[in-house]
Amino acid sequence: MVFDIWKQIRAKSFTPLYLLYGTEPYLINETKQLLINHALSPEEIDFNLSSYDLEETSIETALEDAETFPFMGERRLIFLHNPFFLTAEKSKAKVEHNLSRLESYLKDPAPYTIIVFSGAYEKLDERKKLTKQIKKSASVLEAKKLNESELKVWIRDRAAANGVQIDEEAVELMLTLAGTNLFMLTSELDKLSLYAEDEKRIDVKIVEQLVSRSLEQNIFTLVDKIVHRNIEEALRIYYDLLKLNEEPIKILAVITNQFRLIYQVKELARRGYGQNQIAGYIKAHPFRVKLAAGQAKLFSDEELVQIMNLLADADYQMKTGGMNKALLIELFLFKLNRNALESK
Repeated sequence: MVFDIWKQIRAKSFTPLYLLYGTEPYLINETKQLLINHALSPEEIDFNLSSYDLEETSIETALEDAETFPFMGERRLIFLHNPFFLTAEKSKAKVEHNLSRLESYLKDPAPYTIIVFSGAYEKLDERKKLTKQIKKSASVLEAKKLNESELKVWIRDRAAANGVQIDEEAVELMLTLAGTNLFMLTSELDKLSLYAEDEKRIDVKIVEQLVSRSLEQNIFTLVDKIVHRNIEEALRIYYDLLKLNEEPIKILAVITNQFRLIYQVKELARRGYGQNQIAGYIKAHPFRVKLAAGQAKLFSDEELVQIMNLLADADYQMKTGGMNKALLIELFLFKLNRNALESK
C-alpha cells in the first residue's frame, strides 16, 4: 500500500528496486519526491541523481550508471521512465533493449543504487517473465485512485505533515467541496494549513470560507440545492458561475452529467450493485458515487426521466435556437421547481 511505502522511505528503509505504475500521477510523483528528499542530501543530488527515458535510452546505458559507485555520498538514485517492455502496449521507442542484461541485474542489484521504474500504465503484462521478475524483486506501488477511507487518511497525514490537525467533519467537507483530485486537494490543504498556522487546527468553518470550488463541485452544490427544492440558492450559485465567466453550455453539460450519474447510480443500486461495484462499472470515484446515491434517494424514477428530458431539450435549444443561452438554464431551474411543487 502507498502509505506503507512512504513510511519506509521516510524511515530511510530503502529497497534496491521500486516499480511505480498506474493512472494516479500524484502518487507516483509524490513517491519520487520522497525518494529524492530522503535518499540523497541536497549536496548529492547533482552527482548521484539520474533520470532516463527508456523510449529513448537503452537499458544498458542506465545499468552502467547504476553500477557506477556514488560520488561524495552513500547511494545513487536512478529513475527509469516508460518501461514499455513490461506492458502489452506497442511502443514507438527509438532504441532496442538488451533485456537479458536487465534480468541479470535484477538477480544481483548494486547495493549502493536505488533504481525506480516509473510509468503511467493502467496495467502491466503479467504474462511476461521480466514483469514477474521485477514485481517479485521490487517494492511495487500501483498508483490507483484512492478510495474514500484512503483519501481521508491521506488528508489527515498531509495536514499533520504541515504541522496542523484537521477535524473529521472538515475532512468530509473538503472532499465534498474540492473533489478527489489529489493535486487540487494538496493545494487547498497547504493553503488551509498556512491560514491555521496559529491555531494549529483546521475546522469546518475554515474549510467553508477558504476552499476553492471547481466548476464540478459548484455544480454538485447547485444540484444538491435542486434536490432539496431550494430554487433560490440554486439560482444564486448559477448567477455566481456566470459572474465567473463560466459558459452556460458548459454549465449545462456538467449539470447533465451529474443528473446522469444520479440516474445511473439509482438504477444500478436497484439491480443490487454495491457502491464500489457501481464506481467500477461507470468509472467514477467511489466518493462521487456515495454522494450521488444520497441524492438519488430524493428523486423518483419518473422525476429523473423528466429531468433528463428537460436537460436534453435545453441542450437542443442551446445548440440550435436563438434564445439567450443563460436564460435557458434559468428556465430549466424554474420548470424543475414548478414540477416539484405540482408533484407535492
